[in-house]
Amino acid sequence: MAGSALDRFCGSRFWDANLTWHTDDPDFTRCFERTVLVWVPCIYLWIFSSLEVFYILNSKKRNVPWNFLNISKLLFSCVLIILSISDFSVSINRTTKEVEVFNVDIYTPLIRILTFSLAVSLVYYNRRNGLVTSGLLFQFWLLCAIFGAPQFRTEIREAQIATPEPYYDYISYIIYYPIVLLMLFLNCFADKPPTISKYRNSDSPCPELRSSFLSKLVYTWFDPLAWKGYRNPLETKDLWDMNPEDSAFEVVPVYDKHWQNTVKKCQGAQTTQQANATYKSDPVGVDFVENTPKKKQASILPALVKTFGPMFLFGAFLKLVQDILTFVSPQVLRALISFVENKEEQWKGFLYAGLLFVTAGIQTLILSQYFQRMFIVGMRIRTALISTIYRKALRMSSIAKRESTVGEIVNLMSVDAQKFIELTAYLNMIWSAPLQIILALYFLWDILGPSVLAGLAVMIIMIPINGYIANKVKVLQIKQMKNKDERVKLMNEVLSGIKVLKLYAWEPSFETQVLKIRGKEMKILKKAAYLNAGTSFIWSCAPFLVALVSFATYVLIDEANTLDATKAFVSLSLFNILRFPLSMLPMMISNMVQAWVSVKRINKFMNCDELDPDNVQHDSSESSPLVISNGNFHWGDGAILKNINIRLPKNTITAVVGQVGSGKSSLISAFLGEMVKSSGRVNTVGSVAYVSQQAWIQNATLQDNILFGKPLNKKLYNQVVESCALKPDFEMLPGGDQTEIGEKGINLSGGQKQRVSLARAVYADTDVYFLDDPLSAVDSHVGKHIFDKVIGPHGMLRYKTRVLVTHGITYLPQTDKIIVIKDGEVSETGTYQELLDKKGSFSDFLMQHITEASEDDDEELNELQTQLSNTQGAEDLVRKLQTQISRTRTYSESGSDKVNGSLQHQNSVEKGLRKRSSTTELEQQKKPEAQKLIEAEKAETGSVKWEVYKHYLKSIGVFLTCSTLLLNLVFQGFSIGSNVWLTVWSGDENIVVNGVTDTARRDMYLGVYGALGIGQALSMFLSSLALYIGTLNGALLMHNFILNNVIRAPCTSFYDITPVGRILNRFSKDVDTLDIVLPMTLRGWITCFFSVLGTLVVISYTTPIFVAVIVPIAILYYFIQRFYVATSRQLKRLESVSRSPIYSHFGETVTGAQVIRAFNEKNRFISESESKVDFNQVCYYPSIIANRWLAVRLEMVGNLIILFAALFAVLSDNQNSGNVGLSVSYALQITQTLNWLVRMTSDVETNIVAVERIKEYGEVEQEAPWEIPNKQPRDSWPDSGMVEFKNYAVRYRKGLDLVLKNVDFTVRGGEKVGIVGRTGAGKSSLTLALFRYFTSVL
Repeated sequence: MAGSALDRFCGSRFWDANLTWHTDDPDFTRCFERTVLVWVPCIYLWIFSSLEVFYILNSKKRNVPWNFLNISKLLFSCVLIILSISDFSVSINRTTKEVEVFNVDIYTPLIRILTFSLAVSLVYYNRRNGLVTSGLLFQFWLLCAIFGAPQFRTEIREAQIATPEPYYDYISYIIYYPIVLLMLFLNCFADKPPTISKYRNSDSPCPELRSSFLSKLVYTWFDPLAWKGYRNPLETKDLWDMNPEDSAFEVVPVYDKHWQNTVKKCQGAQTTQQANATYKSDPVGVDFVENTPKKKQASILPALVKTFGPMFLFGAFLKLVQDILTFVSPQVLRALISFVENKEEQWKGFLYAGLLFVTAGIQTLILSQYFQRMFIVGMRIRTALISTIYRKALRMSSIAKRESTVGEIVNLMSVDAQKFIELTAYLNMIWSAPLQIILALYFLWDILGPSVLAGLAVMIIMIPINGYIANKVKVLQIKQMKNKDERVKLMNEVLSGIKVLKLYAWEPSFETQVLKIRGKEMKILKKAAYLNAGTSFIWSCAPFLVALVSFATYVLIDEANTLDATKAFVSLSLFNILRFPLSMLPMMISNMVQAWVSVKRINKFMNCDELDPDNVQHDSSESSPLVISNGNFHWGDGAILKNINIRLPKNTITAVVGQVGSGKSSLISAFLGEMVKSSGRVNTVGSVAYVSQQAWIQNATLQDNILFGKPLNKKLYNQVVESCALKPDFEMLPGGDQTEIGEKGINLSGGQKQRVSLARAVYADTDVYFLDDPLSAVDSHVGKHIFDKVIGPHGMLRYKTRVLVTHGITYLPQTDKIIVIKDGEVSETGTYQELLDKKGSFSDFLMQHITEASEDDDEELNELQTQLSNTQGAEDLVRKLQTQISRTRTYSESGSDKVNGSLQHQNSVEKGLRKRSSTTELEQQKKPEAQKLIEAEKAETGSVKWEVYKHYLKSIGVFLTCSTLLLNLVFQGFSIGSNVWLTVWSGDENIVVNGVTDTARRDMYLGVYGALGIGQALSMFLSSLALYIGTLNGALLMHNFILNNVIRAPCTSFYDITPVGRILNRFSKDVDTLDIVLPMTLRGWITCFFSVLGTLVVISYTTPIFVAVIVPIAILYYFIQRFYVATSRQLKRLESVSRSPIYSHFGETVTGAQVIRAFNEKNRFISESESKVDFNQVCYYPSIIANRWLAVRLEMVGNLIILFAALFAVLSDNQNSGNVGLSVSYALQITQTLNWLVRMTSDVETNIVAVERIKEYGEVEQEAPWEIPNKQPRDSWPDSGMVEFKNYAVRYRKGLDLVLKNVDFTVRGGEKVGIVGRTGAGKSSLTLALFRYFTSVL
């Protein structure tokens, strides 16, 4: 009916099967060429133009300059419009001349006019809105070119026979079609970059932004980087900047908005009410147990879905298209086998071969775009989560922080957030796998009928087994993550306190504790290995069992049912399709379980208590800058500060004094809003600076530590340095104020750190200063200098409001007010004289201080005596003081130290653990240059050395390595054998003779086929088990190797110059790679390698001529994978190196969170963290593209194998249909397998970098052995307590000067020896030498 209507529409036949199909020279009818082949591209453009309009409206760029390309596009599009108008006019004109004109002559030109006008509009608005390329227009012109080719061929062929009639139509189309081809050619290129953009201009923009749709489709824009990576190892300077849409600046605000909405919904009416929570002590994780009715936890999932859902859904649509295309190939294979069996026209064979190639090619391009989008979604999720976790860590209350260690939160960033990248790429398998299974079963039903239900029953039986295994894996996963948290937490503590460990010789004890936890991990991982091997067994059995049961049921239920080549190999290709979703579904469920564990861990952290912003108010109408009214505060346990009422006037200095533990520092914390406020009111007016009791120093230069994000004001800076007595230090340090300070200020003394911390506060030039005992770590005369020049009534801060917690009682007379804290309460308040007159708590405090004074405080006592002698009412204190002074002995180093020469005063070994490098007098006279203490983490270049593989394989063991390879070879033998056996079975004509089935022969084929399948399953189980056990043994040995050697690395040459985050990265991320990632990757690589080998063997066996194609394809394959591996490997290294600073910066931030909050620098630190994450993504994004670049090229190589396998099958004479089915069904698998092989090769090489990194730190320089066999002391040692130094010399590390030279002395038993000398002379170094902190160089 429709055909007859179209016949009338055209005035000729619309479809003629004899002309198009049942012929040796196929062609379309004129009507079909002028309707369907014209309308389809036009309809396509109109349908998807709404998507193009969406991109245009949402473009962040504007104004692509007019240039040759876009002018040419508009010009030729207008030519096509004019040509179509001409066609329309000619048709109208013919109607007036009573020439027969059909509807097609009117409507087709009209449709073209409207469609080309739409194309012109899109070109114009794309240019105006900054889009340099249009995928829709490229696809439109491509469809026009493909669908227009048959008519162009018809016009040419007819013109060769006779003069076309009407001649105008011929000329019109001969002009039209080349212009269409020209338009397609023009749309292969991108326009010039837009001149206006919402984003700042980049020095090194990503080439993707300026590439054409075709270039994006096949990733040719990545070629320059691939070439560069192949010729030379890539460096960070070779990488492009991040796409603005992927940066934290764009991603985080959107996610944060949705997260805050989620939090508000969960809090409901209790938004402003903070829940009271108690925290369960749990060594293996963060557990929060609320004693109030359990409030609903906010989940990160709704915010993730709302933020990243749209892009994910578009990717899901691409996956759907690809899934549907997957089932085209088996139908084409069915037609190809039919072509061979029925000896059809040869052009049909070429058509089928071409269809197989084109279908596979389209699948390749769609799948690559899908994976790229999914990885970008994963990358953006990781950016959002890391930033959110970082922000949360800056807002955590002191109570929550007590239970969440740095190591645990780093795990949230490094492991849990990373899981989303791995998950997003395969998350769609949750619906895609069932869809593929349903479609496969549908097509199998068409071939095998109800017999396929038997196969379906097998799959249903597998579901509860899979559920049981998944549940077991979930339990193990939770235990494993807890153990890992515990181990990383302990390692963080060990590495942070390594100096103390070494001084007490506690290394073996802590090493044993770490190994004990590691032992627990290995037990769980081994259980998981057995489960994984069982999973491999089940899911290698599953597709084969489904095939076996289906074939067996089919031939057994009816003797008339015989297995021919079509049924066998089309079914086999469908079973092969079935294999992927069946194997992916359990893996996907396992990944989902792991991701769900990660989501719960992140949710738990994100819902922990935060500091209440209402703890401190900032009412500017308040006359006094600092006020606490009726304040009661606690840290989560019991009340610490009670009934606090304080009002401090502007521009005054107030001292806070009291016994140790009385609550002085807590008072400052209350002002800063760090404590939990039970009741009362706290108000601060103006900007705040804070000097903590334990100085917090960043891993940056001294100057950067002082500036703390502020611009450099040279005059103020020099004044601050001078006032804080830092100038002599700068002169002696090797790089002056550009000397880099290590983590936690390791190369500064306690006094230097405190003065840098004070300088930071002074330079900040704020209104209010909280100074928590800043002078405790400095010499008394340096303290006096700082008080006079900075803190005191004539110092730099004289016009500021200062709160000074101090034990230095000599400074108290110069303060405006003194607050005495006793047992968490303000016991007295007043001036120095007022408090002495009261003879209350303050007098008691002074009396106790005098009583406890040591001989080192002699200078301070003399000064105090002078002060009290001139003070009325202090006679009792003066008498007590004179008695104390007479008892003390005046041994003091301070006499020889002057303010302008003193750098530090060390009272203990601990203060001297980290010493600056000594410099020669000549070097001190030179202008100091910046000296880096912490070297940038080095990334290895070039191929991973064979020593690394050798080291890893040696750790696994020779027997298990060989067993794994041999068993995989056996597995592949069984697999090929079963398919070859199927060929023989399907081609055996003696099974059915004269309509009678030889059941014995049939059962023999069936039995052997089943036996070969059992062989596959058993060999796969054993090979998986051997691999997992071997890799776990390797992981255990390598962890023990790095642990043993890192703990015994010297502090001076390793820990001083290596950030803790960098070492911790080896023990968390890299060990996790050894435990989980590398075994899976190795298994995938071995399976793919033998699978490719098997495929090539089968195709070569069935079509020997194929051997001629293997060599050029192998060469092409080799070069593609070498290009990729060289680039990908280096990108992985750069990404690994760029990851460590994220965690180091985070650890540093958590430690100094109180200081950061006090200075109101949260936003700057968040920005710094996000910039480090962005830089890490700059290294990660090219590796995503490298994967896609490889996939497109490799899958095209695989598609060529499909093409040649099909072509040779078509061209071969007397080809057996069973062999054709076997050859092409194997070829259809190779596209995916080749892709996976190179990806696995790359993944093995990129993940083996973890072994390389662990090996690097496992081979660091070691301390001298604890016991030297040939220098063992006698059994009777020690005979006497004598210490003897002979010609002793030592340096902190290579390249530095000697700190002790030619030291000779003897200390006999019972002697008390004093070591004296100027600051930096080597007193503490000599003490450390007694602990073998470093080894003598002579």
